[in-house]
Amino acid sequence: MKNISKLIILQLFAAALLFSIISSCQNKTTTDSKEGLKNTMKPNFLVIIADDAGWNDFSFNGSEINTPTLDSLAQSGLKLDRFYTYPTCSPARASFLTGRPASRMGIVAPISGRSELSLPDTIKTLPQSLKELKYKTALMGKWHLGLNPENGPEAYGFETSYGFLHGQLDQYAHTYKNGDSTWYKNGKFIAEKGHVTDLLTNAAIEYIKEQDSSTPFYLQLAYSAPHIPLQEPKLWLDEYPMITDNSRKAYAAAMSHMDDGIGQVLKSLKDQNLLNNTIILFISDNGAQQKWLPSEELYDGKYGPNLTLGSNLPLRDYKTSNYEGAIRVPAIISWKNHLDQGESENYIQVTDWMPTFLKWAGATQTPISIEGEAAQALLSLKLIDRSNPIYIRGHLQECLIKKPYKLIRTRRLEGESSYALYDIEKDPSETNNLSTSNTEKFKELQDLLNTEFSKDTPEVNVELRD
Repeated sequence: MKNISKLIILQLFAAALLFSIISSCQNKTTTDSKEGLKNTMKPNFLVIIADDAGWNDFSFNGSEINTPTLDSLAQSGLKLDRFYTYPTCSPARASFLTGRPASRMGIVAPISGRSELSLPDTIKTLPQSLKELKYKTALMGKWHLGLNPENGPEAYGFETSYGFLHGQLDQYAHTYKNGDSTWYKNGKFIAEKGHVTDLLTNAAIEYIKEQDSSTPFYLQLAYSAPHIPLQEPKLWLDEYPMITDNSRKAYAAAMSHMDDGIGQVLKSLKDQNLLNNTIILFISDNGAQQKWLPSEELYDGKYGPNLTLGSNLPLRDYKTSNYEGAIRVPAIISWKNHLDQGESENYIQVTDWMPTFLKWAGATQTPISIEGEAAQALLSLKLIDRSNPIYIRGHLQECLIKKPYKLIRTRRLEGESSYALYDIEKDPSETNNLSTSNTEKFKELQDLLNTEFSKDTPEVNVELRD
């Protein structure tokens, strides 16, 4: 009997062990299946762009301006300490959407007035490429790459669009500085009430509410803040009793107003259970503007002057130049459980985002027009040198950056061009011109700069007088 009992016990133990092994295999298969699904799900993209926000206009960089939402995003995500863009709005946005230098397309300055200039329709854009990968695409906010509805966002791959076509606008009347219409929705000018910051925030939230996990989306939310004219509600002005300069107070209020809107948008992602699979990128299009002295014709003389606007300290100069204050701007990227947290010192430029996003979206090939590089490896705490130097062309200057040096050339219609060479890691304020003391590095970067300059469209190249 004892032997029979032992046999029964052994059989029961064997059966239990077999059941445990089968269950474990089934669980692993289920887990692997879920993991496989997770790995094949394409990420959503939320790109948030501030307008003329400077290095020293965010509390995460030590500013007196409070930006708690972006502080939190910087803390939980990856703060990009060496992100480079363009000196002004239109070139920055053109480069972002095409992955190539804007000067190749004849865009080296803001598109303004009643200009007919627009983004070329022969170059494939980021939203067009994402649409081919089955993404929904939307732009809420500033376009500034064509001032008429026929060359607005819909012509370049955005299925949904809402906001303004020009570079600036009255925050309540929603008209351009010369009185022209600029507020539109899906290709048609419209009229509605409300502050621009609130309208864009609400539109982004409504768009996100319409999304689900079955179809990935690309949403570009391009605020007008803190661009002039500054027209902030008392609610936001009252946040800064300690700032006595009324212009800087209004600027700070615009920044906090925008930061609060961004917080609402991120909350909507969380409420829709979309946060974990959404790549969030925040950038400023260019550095801060120093001051604004408008003529009486602009906005009928109702706004300005503003003698104190943004701050790029400790970086040098303001928008329109090629000094660090104009082109090195705050940037944060966040993708939960996929990207490092902390501060990255790797050099990244605005043309890199298109190939980077397309790689994340599963593209097997990218348009041949792209000159930026996929930056997955650079989006890391580990120090990595980028493959190619950074070339940035404005309407006043151009520069070539090859870590840790930067060469700036200032061209003149009359007289010779002038050069300045800086070690931007040792000298971020660009006070020590090395062009005569480090002639070998100067010549190396000058040759690289000339090569890049020669690739630009002839329409924007003027004769050099070296």
